[in-house]
Amino acid sequence: MEKRFKDFLDDLGHLVFEADCSGNVSYANKAYETLTSLALKDIIGKPFFSVFTEESQEVAIDMYQRTLQGESPEYDLTFGNGRIYHFKNEPLRDKRGEIKGLFCGARDVTEQKRTEEELKRVYDELEKRVEERTRALAKANDQLKWEIEERKQIEKALRESERKYRSLVELASDGIAIIQDNLLKYVNPGLAQITGYTVDEVIDTPFADYIHPDELSQVLDYHKRRMAGEKVPSTYATALRHKNGSKIDVEFNAEIITYQKKPAAFSIVRDMTERKLADEEKKKLEIQLHKAQKVEAIGTLAGGIAHDFNNLLMGIQGNTSLMLYRIDSSHPNYEALKNIEQQVKSGAKLTAQLLGYARQGKYKVKPISLNEVVKETGDTFARARKDITIHRHLSEDLFAIEADQGQMEQVLLNLFVNAADSMPVGGDLILRTTNGTHKDMNGRLYKPKPGNYVKLTVTDTGTGMDKKTQKRIFDPFFTTKEMGRGTGLGLASVYGIVKGHGGYIDVKSQKGHGTTFSIFLPASSRKIHKSIEPSSQPVNGTGTILLVDDEEMVLSVGVKMLENLGYTALEAKGGREAIEAYNKNKDKVDMVILDMIMPDMGGGEAYDRMKEINSNVKVLLSSGYSLDGQASEILRKGCDAFIQKPFTVKELSGRISEILA
Repeated sequence: MEKRFKDFLDDLGHLVFEADCSGNVSYANKAYETLTSLALKDIIGKPFFSVFTEESQEVAIDMYQRTLQGESPEYDLTFGNGRIYHFKNEPLRDKRGEIKGLFCGARDVTEQKRTEEELKRVYDELEKRVEERTRALAKANDQLKWEIEERKQIEKALRESERKYRSLVELASDGIAIIQDNLLKYVNPGLAQITGYTVDEVIDTPFADYIHPDELSQVLDYHKRRMAGEKVPSTYATALRHKNGSKIDVEFNAEIITYQKKPAAFSIVRDMTERKLADEEKKKLEIQLHKAQKVEAIGTLAGGIAHDFNNLLMGIQGNTSLMLYRIDSSHPNYEALKNIEQQVKSGAKLTAQLLGYARQGKYKVKPISLNEVVKETGDTFARARKDITIHRHLSEDLFAIEADQGQMEQVLLNLFVNAADSMPVGGDLILRTTNGTHKDMNGRLYKPKPGNYVKLTVTDTGTGMDKKTQKRIFDPFFTTKEMGRGTGLGLASVYGIVKGHGGYIDVKSQKGHGTTFSIFLPASSRKIHKSIEPSSQPVNGTGTILLVDDEEMVLSVGVKMLENLGYTALEAKGGREAIEAYNKNKDKVDMVILDMIMPDMGGGEAYDRMKEINSNVKVLLSSGYSLDGQASEILRKGCDAFIQKPFTVKELSGRISEILA
């Protein structure tokens, strides 16, 4: 889209450029180079006003400063070569709405200005001379002969001026017409070209015949009132009817003159088609930006909800895990506790979907084989839906990808479930993987980063979707299912997870002819990581662990979990309290379990402060958010590991054992 927009700007006959807050040119189209005779490399980074005359430079700087204040001024400037351009400034804003420079468009009005100046000079001169001659005739009858001769000279000058005026008008790119008694008495070639007629075809015909029907009543009203001497807008937007019947957006500028001794309307008509197309393109870009900002805001909200919900689940999971830790399968409450634990896992999956949509769910990234994920997830799904036949076409030499395997499984399962819903009586599910590059995504609305990609397509033979549904399938909470049968987060989380892994997703569907989802994920040159199954039983240990969390419930259950595993637990409610506790007990604290999001001091700052106290401090980062953004940054600083809330006693013991070992 960006390239097509720039090509469009380069093809314009008008001047277009951007300047930053220092007044230096950051972009200019080809018209800028042609006008200034400067190469692009000599334009970019230079003050935009340097190509104007000294007087125009002062005006340009003043208008530039007004633009930085949020105004959109219009003004005329003269270049060093004497050409006059009409400029329109617009503030250039970033995503936060702050002004970072200006966007400027300009068109050549040299001939228009000269025409206007010449017309004014001619009419002023003629009016003055006629007035002088009239007074002379009234004063002295005996000067009649002289007056007659003088009048001949005036008529000669008038004919010469009219000839010159006609030449200027006929060469003008804008349309010009003289309307008298509702008829077109004069039309220049520019106006004939705009409407598709010849000059001879329209002379002495009603001007209303060439106004578009949608605009006719307004134009006639303005014309009638103007000719009656009322004050009406001299410039306004309207539309003409082309000879082929199409609509032409134009701008009218009309004034009353005397033509052949009778009142007439002198009208300048400017074709606004190109400007309107540019405005529409700009509006589309603004809509896309607004939609991206809205999605980002919803994603932030979803991530916050998931974080808080995971903290609640942590309290339930922790207490359930502690009770299961003390009993065996013969206990009468064992099955009930296992059911609670299973429901907690279901809740954690829902928050994982929210985090996936919020693009905060990439928390165990490693080189993996997408083929293996497709095989395992496909086998699992096939056992649940035996009425659906799965066909696999997997590339044997498929590139590895760097991804979180659990989230890739979530993407596939959501797509499989979506496909199954469209095939209620069964059907075929075709899974295909291939290697590719960014060139395979040519023609998309987005511009992919260059490089190698792994492509996954999931095709079903279901009911398909109409265009309206396709536009909304990735919106959070949008669902076509009946109430109670869907959350509307499945495909939204797929979109978020794919984007969170630096990938791209497309959908093609037709009502009654199935659906195909295409996913492109960046390829990795690293070797595929083989995962090792953790111990099935919690591992007890010894030592002192400082637990830091601002949630009282999480802190309470966490201390109990640590004590049941054999550790001495110290607790701190917040980052600042954690620094004090660690500084006081640094010689006996073997490890710190550190929450990431806390109101008084976040996990990142608390970690930095602890590293200042002891550069060898061992820290397990804990959060209701997944390993992305802030958490990734803390791990890059040297933090030992990460654990996602909610976690069990077994998961906690495994992480602690890995770090202390």
